[in-house]
Amino acid sequence: MAEKQRQKSGSTTNVASVGEKPSAQSGIFHIGGELPVYRLGFGAMRITGDGIWGEPRDHDEVIRVLRRALELGINFIDTADSYGPDVSERLIAEALYPYPKGLVIASKAGFVRTGPNQWTINGRPEHLRAACEGSLRRLRVDRIDLYQLHRIDPEVPAEDQLGVFKDLQAQGKIRYIGLSEVTVPQIEHARKIVPVVTVQNRYSLADRTYEDILGYCEREKIGFIPWNPINAGNLGALGEELEGVARRHRVTTAQLALAWLLWRSPVMLPIPGTSKVTHLEENVAAATLKVDDRELQGLDRAA
Repeated sequence: MAEKQRQKSGSTTNVASVGEKPSAQSGIFHIGGELPVYRLGFGAMRITGDGIWGEPRDHDEVIRVLRRALELGINFIDTADSYGPDVSERLIAEALYPYPKGLVIASKAGFVRTGPNQWTINGRPEHLRAACEGSLRRLRVDRIDLYQLHRIDPEVPAEDQLGVFKDLQAQGKIRYIGLSEVTVPQIEHARKIVPVVTVQNRYSLADRTYEDILGYCEREKIGFIPWNPINAGNLGALGEELEGVARRHRVTTAQLALAWLLWRSPVMLPIPGTSKVTHLEENVAAATLKVDDRELQGLDRAA
């Protein structure tokens, strides 16, 4: 989370001890109707180097972050072959393999990387197949729990891209299929080809651009994974409303924004990420916040 957000509201005395597995208090969602995860997970994009490129600055701290995440009760980790590229998946396996029972690891394919902060969509079937094989190898698994199309490539027929995912599922290499950064018509079209169990779009208290996508996911019981759940938009623009509630509960505005996401919808699966143990503990503690519905409704109106 951003430094200025961590400092705004002082200590976090209104949260449970991090030794009490706080992620478990975020509630449970069943991916695909049958795979249970605690709703507050971990996004593994930030465990790579600057620009989501290369190795992390502090390898040992990243390993501690991943192991601490499990100690805090997190059992849902989201990554992608493009994070690094390859670095995030490899570090997850280094830190956590052999994986404990119940840990769900999601990955994604659909980008190629040429440098820091450079992302090129690639939905060619041969690329998607190779990406899946690479992810299986790096994660050291025979099957990926949740495999997501990182972007729908406008230069390749969606039927071809999703057809690869359908084949991979039939081959037992992936269990469930998800989408990322899509519209409602794109989801509906995709569901004619494959079963879609999650959607990952940008969303936060300060960025409600994809409210219609969230509503669709609620109606269809599809998991909604908001990426960049703290920094998307501008929390500062919410001003006194947000800061006032945070002060009353002696928590940070970032923690409050995460608590609001969990309150906002039962299909919401926030995945805040970090490369620091202290930040991880702050983020996960948001699952234990006890904030009155009226205060959360006030934040909803302010946003």
